[in-house]
Amino acid sequence: MTTTAIDLDTLSVNTIRGLCMDAVQRAESGHPGTPMGLAPVAYTLWQRFLRFDPADPIWPNRDRFVLSEGHASALLWSLLHLAGVRTVDAEYEVLGRPSVTIEDLKTFRQLDSRCPGHPEYRWTSGVETTTGPLGQGDATSVGMAIAGQWLAARYNRDDFRLFDFDVYSITGDGDLMEGVASEAASLAGHQRLANLCWIYDSNRVTIEGHTDLTFTEDVAERFLAYGWNVTTVADANDLGAVERALHSFRAEQERPTLIVVHSHIGYGSPVEGTAQAHGEPLGPQAVRETKRFLGMPEDADFYVPDGVYDWFARGIGARGSAARDAWRSTFEAYRGRYPQLADEIERMQRRELPDGWQEALPTFPADAKGLATRDSSGQVLNALAQAVPWLLGGSADLAPSTKTRLVFPGAGDFQADDRSGRNFHLGVREHASAAIANGMALSKLRPYWSGFLIFSDYARAAIRLSALMEIPTVHIFSHDSIGVGEDGPTHQPVEQLASLRAMPGLLVFRPADANEVVETWRVVAGLRRAPAALVLSRQPLPTLDRSRLAAASGVAMGGYVLADAPSGEPDVILLATGSEVALALAARDELAAGGIGARVVSMPCWELFDRQPRRYRDEVLPPSVRARVAIEQASTLGWERYVGDAGAVVGMHTFGASAPLKQLLRKFGFTPERVTEVAREQVAANT
Repeated sequence: MTTTAIDLDTLSVNTIRGLCMDAVQRAESGHPGTPMGLAPVAYTLWQRFLRFDPADPIWPNRDRFVLSEGHASALLWSLLHLAGVRTVDAEYEVLGRPSVTIEDLKTFRQLDSRCPGHPEYRWTSGVETTTGPLGQGDATSVGMAIAGQWLAARYNRDDFRLFDFDVYSITGDGDLMEGVASEAASLAGHQRLANLCWIYDSNRVTIEGHTDLTFTEDVAERFLAYGWNVTTVADANDLGAVERALHSFRAEQERPTLIVVHSHIGYGSPVEGTAQAHGEPLGPQAVRETKRFLGMPEDADFYVPDGVYDWFARGIGARGSAARDAWRSTFEAYRGRYPQLADEIERMQRRELPDGWQEALPTFPADAKGLATRDSSGQVLNALAQAVPWLLGGSADLAPSTKTRLVFPGAGDFQADDRSGRNFHLGVREHASAAIANGMALSKLRPYWSGFLIFSDYARAAIRLSALMEIPTVHIFSHDSIGVGEDGPTHQPVEQLASLRAMPGLLVFRPADANEVVETWRVVAGLRRAPAALVLSRQPLPTLDRSRLAAASGVAMGGYVLADAPSGEPDVILLATGSEVALALAARDELAAGGIGARVVSMPCWELFDRQPRRYRDEVLPPSVRARVAIEQASTLGWERYVGDAGAVVGMHTFGASAPLKQLLRKFGFTPERVTEVAREQVAANT
């Protein structure tokens, strides 16, 4: 075969197809059809357009490539391998060994492989976000595009263009059926994110068969209605048409772009166009026949012809290296002119905070009337955001209720005509809001988004992915309990706390008063590789008198002794979170009047408490004290780990009801009298 550019293009595309087929066949699991059909499109993007340096896959102004069709991960693994992408460690240092080797491709979908079944952020360098649940990659890409626009507005200067990266997401029929993608596309159109391009793989096949079964809308017209630029490629194998479409995106300055690419599942295979090629290996015979059709050696597995590695090195490798080197030179000059801004950028990339940021945190005096924790959180957030310029976020249309609006001078609103604002109006789009925040976090901003706790259910998939990716997205939820009152059971969260606590790696905080809120933010602001959920009250909670109670700094331990029994040897332990901590303190006083010594333990974050050494946990919850009562206006699920089989929980066993708060508290037993009664029963049963 000659080595003309055209031949090398064809050879490279067919090499990608061969690697994808072989990886899936070796694994006896996976999706070969979509990677094969999309190979020409992805190749054209990577080889001719993507500003991405394989030797430094985290340089700040790289273009982002998202494979929202995560089931086609073999395509991404093949690209990372052929492009020679290098690994990055947890400290964001490039190590230099290949991110994906041929041996990694041979262990596709196997235990500990660098080529898992779906793209996994942090696991394999070159993966910009974890995808798998369809639509998530698309919605996350909107957050990345927003981050790019904000970074440009804050840091670019007339003589220094530091940030102008583009964001590409390969999406499919399944992605565009999902509501989260629609939510995100609607917002992207409103925001006129011209640095965002979705490449729609319109292959008209899903797991159950042809999309005519379920999906017959005109997608192009839908996106035109969203305010997108829409262009079409009639044949995914036409590299010239793909290139022209990508140039059309590059030329568009006012709208995000959707490129509709018509492809065929399993292009070139004997099972082309069938569901089998979508969800199952082709089979040994079909693989051989397909390789013969493509002009590849039939019996050579994981074959990379001579010249392909060098061709990628001369394409994406050389272009990416030049772009990265030019950016570094520009940044060094920028540092000399704007040292403070340069310092911000470097700290942001390392997920570090400015010096002295903790000095911005307020303290709150004791106050029997107190504040709702949503209110105190809003005050802390505003103070902290002034110290951390890249702390920013918004709400799913609930900022006045969640108290998450930044109101200091210069905070502003992020809109299409002003990208410098730090308040984001995300609309009634909880799922997309969380995914967009993830995309901003993946771009190294410190984002938060907010809503009512009950609607965390709508955002659950994106919250889960923030934990899976170990990124410090902040999920802020107010209206945390039956304290919502008259809005009734549809708005009163019961099982949501247990649901969030069930997610590995997610830190869930339910602070008891304003000073616990301060300490919660102190912990959350410093997180680098974990998301957090703040669960806040609508109703006022007394600001506790720390001169007679333990310091709120105990929040950092997850749980701490807030008030001990008068003698120091408790007869019963009362454990509580949030609004119920004040209730536990009131019950403690009643129990003391009856001669029973009660210890009150505030447990704002179970996950942090569980990480403490056994010695500390036993000091807080002595094993010898079996009489224990947990109090929380939520499902009792999970409290048994702390109260044991001998303890009791005053919690919710049903959904709530529509009534004023005081009536609800009496109905469901959240009164000092009821807690005292249960505590006495526990003492009697364990004496």
